Amino acid sequence: MSLLDAVRIEARSAPMSGIEAVANYGRDRAGLIPLWSGESDMPTPAFISDAAARGLADGETFYTWQAGIPELRQAIARYYQRHFGKSFGANEFIVTIGGMQAITMALQVTAGAGDEAIYLAPAWPNFAGAAGVAGVRPVPVLLDMTDNGWSCDVEKIAAAITPRTRAIFVNSPSNPTGWTADRETLQAILDLARRKNLWIIADEIYALFHYDGRRSASFMDIMDPEDRILFVNTFSKNWAMTGWRVGWLKTHPSLSRTFENLVQYSSSGVAQFMQRGGIAALDEGDAFIAEQVERAHKARDIVCRILGETGKVRFSVPPGAFYLFFAVDGMKDAEAAAFDIVDKVAVGVAPGTAFCAGGEGFLRLCFHRRLDQVEEASQRLARWIGEQ
Repeated sequence: MSLLDAVRIEARSAPMSGIEAVANYGRDRAGLIPLWSGESDMPTPAFISDAAARGLADGETFYTWQAGIPELRQAIARYYQRHFGKSFGANEFIVTIGGMQAITMALQVTAGAGDEAIYLAPAWPNFAGAAGVAGVRPVPVLLDMTDNGWSCDVEKIAAAITPRTRAIFVNSPSNPTGWTADRETLQAILDLARRKNLWIIADEIYALFHYDGRRSASFMDIMDPEDRILFVNTFSKNWAMTGWRVGWLKTHPSLSRTFENLVQYSSSGVAQFMQRGGIAALDEGDAFIAEQVERAHKARDIVCRILGETGKVRFSVPPGAFYLFFAVDGMKDAEAAAFDIVDKVAVGVAPGTAFCAGGEGFLRLCFHRRLDQVEEASQRLARWIGEQ
């Protein structure tokens, strides 16, 4: 028996990211425009980095509050008051190592080995991967793609529920499709979860990346305080902090001690000086977010126009997030196509197969970059598409 054979099967079976495979293949190509990852090309702005640097210079390098320093949790509460019109106590927030730890802990609280968790697909693969590692069976429910865009049939969710179902994971606006739930759809999902006594794990990290002039609809708009909803979030997208790995989880105050214990036995907390950067991001970053959303809106329109003009691409213009999920006529193998695009036109995209069920036959690109790069990448992709 090899060492690998002796490893727990859930860990051994964790799949390699299809995004990472293409990125590793093309990362060092000269002149390549990387659109494979879900991040912008902008470094973290100075007002955030400087705040963290001051904390580091002030010696904030010791063990700190497991749930996050009170000042940051208060700043998160202010963020929700401004953007969601909701008043929450600081004790309803847990600071985490990025959104991924928030998701992992949400799973630890709601489901365990032998249980099931439903998610909407095509989907960012990390939820299904984290569920599988925890011994939870991830159950995809496919979104529908129509001439009017992607949509969610809540009856499909209902049909997927079994006695083992414990949670429904909802990412809206969605990575990779850009699908954005309206208030009525969220209400239908919440009503279903209430009837079945299920948890909702709400990933609304792209709520402000919504292109109708305001944030997207949220479960916060319709929930009651005692509803079984956990919100996961991150500083990564709104404030160009993907490499910082700082996020948070919104929970009912009665569960705060439970989540603090989970932090204790996993990461033991986020570095205090990095949390200072988070405070600056939340309190001083609204104008920066608005600039990013405006740029992403323009970039979306550029890529949709250029690819649409090929007459060989099928997609829905995304109302939220900053991805285009598109199918190309004649493309039989999305993974092979992603590697071929790197080789032929030096653009990095992700294969749709990296995004769980329903992604076959699609490619995903992130258009959250400088407009000249988005236009150049789109022209290169159009050239590749024309040769298919």
